[in-house]
Amino acid sequence: MQTQARPKVYIIANPAKANARGPLGHVRELVAARADILDAQMGRLDPVMAAQADRVIVLGGDGTILAAARTMCRRQVPLIGINMGKLGYLAAFSLDEFEGQIDRVLSDDALISPRMMLEVTVNGGGREKLSSIAVNDCVVQAGPPFRMIGLSLSLNGTEVTHIVGDGLIVATPVGSTAYNLSAGGPILQSTVKGIAITPICAHSLTHKPLVVDEDVTVQITPQRINEGTRVIVDGQDMLPVAVGDHVIVRRSEQDFLLVENPAYAPWHTLVTKLKWGQAPPR
Repeated sequence: MQTQARPKVYIIANPAKANARGPLGHVRELVAARADILDAQMGRLDPVMAAQADRVIVLGGDGTILAAARTMCRRQVPLIGINMGKLGYLAAFSLDEFEGQIDRVLSDDALISPRMMLEVTVNGGGREKLSSIAVNDCVVQAGPPFRMIGLSLSLNGTEVTHIVGDGLIVATPVGSTAYNLSAGGPILQSTVKGIAITPICAHSLTHKPLVVDEDVTVQITPQRINEGTRVIVDGQDMLPVAVGDHVIVRRSEQDFLLVENPAYAPWHTLVTKLKWGQAPPR
């Protein structure tokens, strides 16, 4: 009888989370009895080493998960998030929940949920200024002196509108509960294959949020800007934009892979952590 190979696991903890040091050692001991550990440390994720793993365990908050997925870029490996932060929307496991589900979490591929990402390219002046991956969103936003800016929006090469306001958000379903939600955009189920486009404080009553198909190419062309106008990808990559630049956003060929917590229904986080549909406290 052929012995099944032990999974390879890479473990990383956010060094900014002082409360993660003790759990890191505990997780390492738990995993070592079941898998081969490629590395386990407080620090930044090494994408070359992580790409050799069957699972990557991340101890931190949602920002740590997002940073890990961005660092992996086009070499995605299923991420298991153990929440050491506040909300834990992407970091779906508490330490106790991880320990209770560890055998299944390390081996059951049915728990892996593909989440679409976006490729963001900024072209201008005859050259490519930026190429990046967005797990959450791409935002073109007014900066100092904070006057309204004008943006042309094209879908699949056809100009559909001109938006005047504070900017525009292009979000993935995962990112729909981030800045997009705060700006009044729609909440998309995480597995939906669509792109949310949400104006930021548009100077018009008719510019409402829009959800387009996953295969639509979104192009934003600044036509009137402030000196501080930026394109911002996942709150990480920031680049000044000029009039006539083209910000092109399309679905990435690579999905972000997240291991879901089997203890909870799909809507658990939305209802219990974002308090969706609940009446305000009296």
